[in-house]
Amino acid sequence: MSTSSSHWGTFLASTGEDGRLRVRPHPADPDPSPLLDNIADAHHHPARVGRPAIRRGWLERGPGPDESRGDDSFVEVDWDVALDLVARELRRVRGEAVYGGSYGWASAGRFHHAQGQLHRFLNLVGGYTSSVNSYSLGASLVVLPHIFGPRGGHAAIREGTDWAVIAEHTDLLVAFGGVRTANSWVTPGGRTRHTLRDRLRAATARGMRVASVSPLRDDLPGELTGDWYPLIPGTDVPVMLALSYVLITEDLADKVFLDRYTVGADRFVDYVLGTADGVPKTPSWAAALSGLAESDLVALARRMAAGRTMVTVSWSLQRTEHGEQPLWTAVGLAALLGQIGLPGGGFGHGYGSIGDVGNGSLPYGLPTLPQGRNPVDTFIPCARVADMLLHPGEEFDYDGRRLTYPDIRLVYWAGGNPFHHHQDLRRLHRAFTRPDTIVVHEPYWTPTARHADIVLPVTTTLEREDLGVGRGDSHLVAMRRVSAPYREARDEYTIFGDVAARLGVADLFTEGRDAAGWLAHLYEIWRDRSGFDVPAFDEFWAGPGALELPGHQEDRVLFDDFRTDPERHRLDTPSGRIELHSATVAGFGYPDCPGDPRWIVPTSWRDRARFPLHLIANQPATRLHSQLDMGGHSRGSKVAGREPVRLHPDDAAARGITAGDVVRVHNDRGSLLAGAVLSTDVRPGVAQLSTGAWFDPSSEVASCVHGNPNVLTDDRGTSRLAQGCTGQHALVEITRFAGDPPPVRAFEPPL
Repeated sequence: MSTSSSHWGTFLASTGEDGRLRVRPHPADPDPSPLLDNIADAHHHPARVGRPAIRRGWLERGPGPDESRGDDSFVEVDWDVALDLVARELRRVRGEAVYGGSYGWASAGRFHHAQGQLHRFLNLVGGYTSSVNSYSLGASLVVLPHIFGPRGGHAAIREGTDWAVIAEHTDLLVAFGGVRTANSWVTPGGRTRHTLRDRLRAATARGMRVASVSPLRDDLPGELTGDWYPLIPGTDVPVMLALSYVLITEDLADKVFLDRYTVGADRFVDYVLGTADGVPKTPSWAAALSGLAESDLVALARRMAAGRTMVTVSWSLQRTEHGEQPLWTAVGLAALLGQIGLPGGGFGHGYGSIGDVGNGSLPYGLPTLPQGRNPVDTFIPCARVADMLLHPGEEFDYDGRRLTYPDIRLVYWAGGNPFHHHQDLRRLHRAFTRPDTIVVHEPYWTPTARHADIVLPVTTTLEREDLGVGRGDSHLVAMRRVSAPYREARDEYTIFGDVAARLGVADLFTEGRDAAGWLAHLYEIWRDRSGFDVPAFDEFWAGPGALELPGHQEDRVLFDDFRTDPERHRLDTPSGRIELHSATVAGFGYPDCPGDPRWIVPTSWRDRARFPLHLIANQPATRLHSQLDMGGHSRGSKVAGREPVRLHPDDAAARGITAGDVVRVHNDRGSLLAGAVLSTDVRPGVAQLSTGAWFDPSSEVASCVHGNPNVLTDDRGTSRLAQGCTGQHALVEITRFAGDPPPVRAFEPPL
């Protein structure tokens, strides 16, 4: 068996005499991810792209906007024909008019990483309009650098206090958005050892308790002991403000910490007390908004002040309108407690959102393919791609700058599926009709591939060789090829090398190395820079498949140096301290992000009378985003072949819905069909439908008959500051679907 790596873990793979792929977890993993069960089924699935394919309308009529994208048939062609067409388009359209955002998780390998290969290639042929930030962390990546400084903001996202420290020191973990262990199986680049649940058990055994503030009961995992605070979605900020009110009015706030380590605390206190706006943020005020009991809020605030407490915010909270505010308010709450920089106390972000937060670090970087420099400086926040395509030349605000959307004529996408990540998919479909040409690299006929003009089939990680390692991982994996490429699939490096040759830059792109040569080169550079005694590449590659990395640490405490000496270890904010008020952001003049913590009523709440159910579109437990949705583990979660939507039994009964029914979920943006699951783990008035079902539109029945919630979510930015994704929440109504539902054809290749 060969060792390989995926974003959900290291595994062993082999091909049996029957030609079927077999996958099992790596023996070093104490808690392997069940997502590995998706790999074997998907490997030779009929949804694989077998040959280069050109959309018929584009082939017959040539480049140009076309409303038939997504609904057209394809013509298979030889590789030389396809590559000549790609090269021709890149000669015709260059620079700013090319969008190479290529957002997505792509391959787990360090060399055969689709976006890295694409960006290296485009940088050599004139550059491209790029994207910044992410759908997962769009607000965090912008607002936290204003609160903690650029380095401090990065630390708050990527270098949080380790779980080993939390397990030893934390008395109370107040988790806004919960601590969802299913997300911890996923790490960019993979993870050989999944240890989170062991850490949680150790914390519980020592006596740590969790306050899970979430509309979903199972955001508090079974390994933890704690209490569920089932608030109305989107009311985390009022709850945080009410907790702050108790700390301030009962003299439980740490005034010494506020004076020494923060700026703007006086403004925050005035806002909480209502001095600024005449509205005291009392527990009674928050109870009316959040649905939580006033007495529970008072008791929780007192518990927080009585011991070592960490306030943590999941990524989900900032994937909403005004998503900057839960982060800023949570920092204010943690600052009032005065425990930032202490072991097991303070502020955390992303625990239970991804596998590498709090799970150790390495004192050196990872092998990385150099991408060169992009000669084009035009960019967009990644979640604004539909705005860019629909409104070229229109100005927009972003982090204090006034920018202009470019006129994109060529979209080049490799290693991602925007018809999963993006919101309001019918609007995205319209946006994808606007460019002249769309080129997509894909192993599978995803909805994005169906919207392309040129589709180039690429290999999966099991069909090539690579280096596998994730952030803070314990092992570096020699990812050896397990099977031959599917039909005519090629790896990205080969494809871009061939196009580069047609454009006269092959030597610059390859630097004279084949793929094997690059693996050895990247490894040896990393080996020299690591500072540790690790084997040479040939010895590593001939070894057992996974090299245990030296220097792995699990004792990090966020901002401990700053806490010890705030003058010597100043934050890189303008003040050198934690900015509970940012004069910089206030100077931008954004009403939807005024420069300090605020409760701003969501715009969508005006529709609550017509759409009384609050839909939570969270990450799926059975796959990574939309990847391998056709795999066995993902398909096993479907209801009537569709994505499951969870409802409280009382909400279902009021609508005549029973478990297993096909239901229609709808609002003004669109509709979908899903399979009903009834559960008291969902707060009444709330529905939960995970993202990632492959988009399967029907003009007659529903915007998506497979259950993709992004036909319902709003394509608006979090604020003018960050312009992040707001896809976590939507207001909807749900009814029982009458009649025979149409079949799901998401995994059938196009004609």
